[in-house]
Amino acid sequence: MTPTPSPPQREVHCADAIPWLQARGRIAGACAVTSLPDVSELGLALPVWRAWFLAAVGRVVEAVPDESAALFFQSDIKCDGAWIDKGALVVRAAEEAGARVLFHKIVCRRPPGLLTLGRPGYTHLIAVSRALRCPDVLPIPDIITDAGRQPWVRAMGIRAAAHAVRFARDQAAAKTILDPFCGVGTVLAVANALGLDAVGVERSRKRSEQARQFRLEPDDL
Repeated sequence: MTPTPSPPQREVHCADAIPWLQARGRIAGACAVTSLPDVSELGLALPVWRAWFLAAVGRVVEAVPDESAALFFQSDIKCDGAWIDKGALVVRAAEEAGARVLFHKIVCRRPPGLLTLGRPGYTHLIAVSRALRCPDVLPIPDIITDAGRQPWVRAMGIRAAAHAVRFARDQAAAKTILDPFCGVGTVLAVANALGLDAVGVERSRKRSEQARQFRLEPDDL
């Protein structure tokens, strides 16, 4: 009789992501899929947040094996009358960490053509790696017009997250998805629904508990 495969596992740690990543070190078989918090979420002065953001991207890149990847969902922000291009910051920090860009996609958060009154209607989806090469044919559209349901106001859409997790599974051969800024656990739930283990970190006790409980089925994706 063929043994029944064990269901995908999930770890959620209520902790500050940067010290946790420093203590955990590189995670074998992992691919990172995450979204770093912006300046309003951390309550830092803009120059302090910018330095933190660049260092955090590097720390995420270092948390996965060279032959794996780190994928970042980042929306630009407006601060003190200027746009902050978080996609450009991700690319800069990743290159400083020895990684190169595998792809750069755009996820629509609002229907194309709408005025969004100073808030970006799009999100960057950027994949970087130190050793992996992007395949010539990648089954992810350049513009993802349907991000899917957002379980939380700051969460990435479920369908957009599924694109990232499938890339991690099929192209990076990941067994585990790491989200060190996991919020309510959207990426973790998508990873489990697609058959992968998941590890998340969230400093809010309430959201970390939500991340432990949130479940999706393959049909939700």
